Amino acid sequence: MALILNGLDMAANRQSTRPCCNKYKYLIVWNALSFQMSFSHLHSFPLCREVDGQNLATDNVSVIEGETATISCRVKDNDDSVIQLLNPSRQTIYFKDVRPLKDSRFQLVNFSDNELRVSLSNVSLSDEGRYVCQLYTDPPQEAYADITVLVPPGSPIIESREDVVSEGNETELTCTAMGSKPAAAIRWMKGEEELTGETTAEETYDRMFTVTSRVTFSVTKEDDGVPVDCIIDHPAVKDLLAQRHLEVLYKPEVKIVVTYPEGLTREGDSLDLTCIAEGKPHPHQINWLRVDEDVPSHAVVTGSDLYIENLNKSYNGTYRCVASNAVGEAFDDYILYVYDSRAGEGAQQKIDHAVIGGVVAVVMFAILCALIVLGRYFARHKGTYFTHEAKGADDAADADTAIINAEGGHNNTDEKKEYYI
Repeated sequence: MALILNGLDMAANRQSTRPCCNKYKYLIVWNALSFQMSFSHLHSFPLCREVDGQNLATDNVSVIEGETATISCRVKDNDDSVIQLLNPSRQTIYFKDVRPLKDSRFQLVNFSDNELRVSLSNVSLSDEGRYVCQLYTDPPQEAYADITVLVPPGSPIIESREDVVSEGNETELTCTAMGSKPAAAIRWMKGEEELTGETTAEETYDRMFTVTSRVTFSVTKEDDGVPVDCIIDHPAVKDLLAQRHLEVLYKPEVKIVVTYPEGLTREGDSLDLTCIAEGKPHPHQINWLRVDEDVPSHAVVTGSDLYIENLNKSYNGTYRCVASNAVGEAFDDYILYVYDSRAGEGAQQKIDHAVIGGVVAVVMFAILCALIVLGRYFARHKGTYFTHEAKGADDAADADTAIINAEGGHNNTDEKKEYYI
């Protein structure tokens, strides 16, 4: 052991007597004694060197618990200066390419004059802290890499104040995300609508957090079956959510449908009405009544159907279907008006005559238009010509005199010309 110390002391003194070298001489001796490093290995490199322009750099690291972190100590323009990596307790993890620390989770990834890169597998919360990159220059350089361990929350738990809620009332949902680092953020979505909740975060142990968010809102019947999502935002996890479907009770929706007749209700006809009622829960009771009067004695009610035969005008009035469930009741009305037995027939005949008259008028108008067009066509294409007889014949008393008085006399008859215009 004394031989090792003396040899290290001589090696250090041969390098330099400057304060920086004396400072680290005994540090290396201690490490050598603690981890039984050999003298022949240590004396092969200089303990410190004065080099201008050397820059030591590293980066902070965020890693999820249980995964692997990588620390890189990088040197620009290194000139054989020694690089080592220390843990937050200032224990040497790697001295050049040698690992004095007996923790097999640390493994050498790369070693060169310009970089010392080390990986740490299966990271736990106890590994979190500031790691030190050291470069033996004059003066010595240090760079710090902070390892932050992220712990994802467990599966969120969503709870409701009540399992079933009636329309118009308020409901409250609570979502809890436990055991995360850092604290998780919680968002709420109801279908495509984002809700605003009240969030609290509680630090439990070892810098772990439990986050709780509550949201309150009123519901309508349209919310029945709509999903409500509790979405967890955390740097260590993606797509983490809990979902709950709303169950909303609402009073019935009622509609009366005329099954028969399709047209007017006339005396002597039958009337068949069906009451359609939907609600949650399903309506347990459907009643028919006549507003301000009694339902005809011979009317037949079968479930949701009302049947009245042999109608007459005394049955006129408002007929109402009332449906109810545990939430409430609702109704729909049908107004009955009974017409004469022949109602609508005369109107139909008048409609037929009007149609026939319209058709005849259109046909006559078309014929008249055709005649006008044909007349104009023949007028434009008719031929016309004029003859120029002997002048002077127009004033003659008879034909003989006209011939005698004509220009050129009878002898000029051969010169008569006809012109077509």
